[in-house]
Amino acid sequence: MNMNDDDFSQILERGISFKKGGSPKADDGKVKTKAKKKKYITGAHGSGSARQKAKYREQRANRQKK
Repeated sequence: MNMNDDDFSQILERGISFKKGGSPKADDGKVKTKAKKKKYITGAHGSGSARQKAKYREQRANRQKK
């Protein structure tokens, strides 16, 4: 950002005013992270890492059932 001397002197004389930000976005109910999506949890999206994690989750769930 290029500032000339006139802009700089105006800032010195008047200061900088910071305005209040906009209202926060309304929660639309969408899932924001991959980790919470069904396909990611089940490993169905193709990632080897996710498939392996899903396998471990399934094994842990089966251990709890016994």
